[in-house]
Amino acid sequence: QVQLVESGGNSVQPGGSLRLFCKASGDTDSNYCMAWFRQAPGKEREGVAAINTGSGRTYYADSVKDRFTISPLNVENTLYLQMNNLKPEDTGMYYCAADRRPFSGACPMRMTEYKHWGQGTQVTVSS
Repeated sequence: QVQLVESGGNSVQPGGSLRLFCKASGDTDSNYCMAWFRQAPGKEREGVAAINTGSGRTYYADSVKDRFTISPLNVENTLYLQMNNLKPEDTGMYYCAADRRPFSGACPMRMTEYKHWGQGTQVTVSS
Protein backbone atom coordinates (compact mmCIF):
# COMPACT_ATOMS: atom_id res chain seq x y z
CA GLN A 1 0.00 0.00 0.00
CA VAL A 2 1.13 3.53 -0.72
CA GLN A 3 -0.35 6.77 0.58
CA LEU A 4 -0.25 9.97 -1.47
CA VAL A 5 -0.57 13.61 -0.42
CA GLU A 6 -0.59 16.43 -2.97
CA SER A 7 0.29 20.08 -2.46
CA GLY A 8 1.35 23.12 -4.44
CA GLY A 9 -1.91 24.11 -6.04
CA ASN A 10 -2.62 27.81 -6.36
CA SER A 11 -4.14 30.54 -8.51
CA VAL A 12 -1.95 31.85 -11.31
CA GLN A 13 -2.30 34.07 -14.37
CA PRO A 14 -2.13 32.65 -17.89
CA GLY A 15 1.46 32.10 -18.94
CA GLY A 16 2.56 31.51 -15.37
CA SER A 17 4.13 28.45 -13.76
CA LEU A 18 3.38 26.15 -10.83
CA ARG A 19 5.02 23.09 -9.32
CA LEU A 20 2.85 20.43 -7.78
CA PHE A 21 4.12 17.97 -5.19
CA CYS A 22 3.02 14.43 -4.39
CA LYS A 23 4.47 12.98 -1.21
CA ALA A 24 4.40 9.17 -1.17
CA SER A 25 4.62 7.05 1.97
CA GLY A 26 4.19 3.40 2.83
CA ASP A 27 5.38 0.80 0.35
CA THR A 28 7.66 3.09 -1.68
CA ASP A 29 10.24 0.38 -2.40
CA SER A 30 8.01 -1.34 -4.95
CA ASN A 31 7.90 -0.31 -8.60
CA TYR A 32 4.96 1.88 -9.56
CA CYS A 33 3.43 3.86 -12.31
CA MET A 34 2.74 7.24 -10.78
CA ALA A 35 0.56 9.74 -12.56
CA TRP A 36 -1.08 13.13 -12.37
CA PHE A 37 -4.73 13.46 -13.31
CA ARG A 38 -6.92 16.55 -13.38
CA GLN A 39 -10.63 17.16 -13.27
CA ALA A 40 -12.39 20.37 -14.24
CA PRO A 41 -15.95 21.07 -13.05
CA GLY A 42 -18.45 19.07 -15.07
CA LYS A 43 -15.75 17.11 -16.88
CA GLU A 44 -14.26 13.66 -16.56
CA ARG A 45 -10.97 13.11 -14.83
CA GLU A 46 -8.18 12.99 -17.41
CA GLY A 47 -4.60 11.82 -17.31
CA VAL A 48 -1.97 14.54 -17.63
CA ALA A 49 1.38 12.83 -17.11
CA ALA A 50 2.73 9.52 -15.84
CA ILE A 51 6.08 7.95 -15.01
CA ASN A 52 7.34 4.44 -14.31
CA THR A 53 9.35 4.83 -11.11
CA GLY A 54 11.74 2.05 -12.11
CA SER A 55 12.52 2.73 -15.76
CA GLY A 56 11.90 6.48 -15.59
CA ARG A 57 9.87 6.38 -18.80
CA THR A 58 7.41 9.26 -18.99
CA TYR A 59 4.06 9.75 -20.68
CA TYR A 60 2.18 12.98 -21.41
CA ALA A 61 -1.22 14.01 -22.69
CA ASP A 62 -0.97 15.89 -25.98
CA SER A 63 -2.49 18.97 -24.38
CA VAL A 64 0.43 19.39 -21.96
CA LYS A 65 3.43 18.17 -23.96
CA ASP A 66 6.33 20.64 -23.95
CA ARG A 67 4.69 22.56 -21.07
CA PHE A 68 4.52 20.05 -18.21
CA THR A 69 7.29 17.87 -16.83
CA ILE A 70 6.84 14.94 -14.43
CA SER A 71 9.86 14.10 -12.35
CA PRO A 72 10.98 10.82 -10.75
CA LEU A 73 10.58 10.29 -7.02
CA ASN A 74 13.37 12.06 -5.16
CA VAL A 75 15.12 10.84 -2.01
CA GLU A 76 12.22 12.18 0.03
CA ASN A 77 9.73 10.10 -2.02
CA THR A 78 8.20 13.22 -3.56
CA LEU A 79 6.95 13.34 -7.15
CA TYR A 80 6.83 16.69 -8.91
CA LEU A 81 4.79 18.10 -11.77
CA GLN A 82 6.35 21.25 -13.18
CA MET A 83 3.74 23.21 -15.13
CA ASN A 84 4.85 26.07 -17.39
CA ASN A 85 2.98 28.39 -19.74
CA LEU A 86 -0.28 27.63 -17.96
CA LYS A 87 -3.54 28.19 -19.78
CA PRO A 88 -7.09 28.70 -18.47
CA GLU A 89 -7.99 25.23 -19.71
CA ASP A 90 -5.43 23.79 -17.28
CA THR A 91 -7.73 24.80 -14.42
CA GLY A 92 -8.94 21.91 -12.28
CA MET A 93 -8.35 19.70 -9.30
CA TYR A 94 -5.09 17.83 -9.75
CA TYR A 95 -4.73 14.35 -8.30
CA CYS A 96 -1.70 12.14 -7.80
CA ALA A 97 -2.23 8.42 -8.41
CA ALA A 98 -0.13 5.26 -8.17
CA ASP A 99 -0.40 1.62 -9.11
CA ARG A 100 2.16 -1.17 -8.96
CA ARG A 101 3.68 -2.02 -12.31
CA PRO A 102 6.65 -4.03 -13.58
CA PHE A 103 9.94 -2.18 -14.12
CA SER A 104 9.45 -2.15 -17.89
CA GLY A 105 5.68 -1.79 -17.86
CA ALA A 106 3.88 0.97 -19.69
CA CYS A 107 1.96 3.52 -17.65
CA PRO A 108 -1.66 4.02 -18.70
CA MET A 109 -3.41 7.37 -18.57
CA ARG A 110 -6.83 5.98 -17.56
CA MET A 111 -8.02 6.56 -14.02
CA THR A 112 -9.48 3.05 -13.78
CA GLU A 113 -5.95 1.65 -13.97
CA TYR A 114 -4.83 3.30 -10.70
CA LYS A 115 -5.57 1.95 -7.25
CA HIS A 116 -4.09 4.60 -4.97
CA TRP A 117 -5.12 8.26 -4.98
CA GLY A 118 -4.40 11.45 -3.13
CA GLN A 119 -6.99 14.01 -2.05
CA GLY A 120 -6.18 16.54 -4.78
CA THR A 121 -4.86 20.09 -5.00
CA GLN A 122 -6.63 22.94 -6.83
CA VAL A 123 -5.05 24.78 -9.75
CA THR A 124 -6.78 27.87 -11.12
CA VAL A 125 -5.48 29.73 -14.16
CA SER A 126 -7.23 33.03 -14.67
CA SER A 127 -6.51 36.65 -15.43
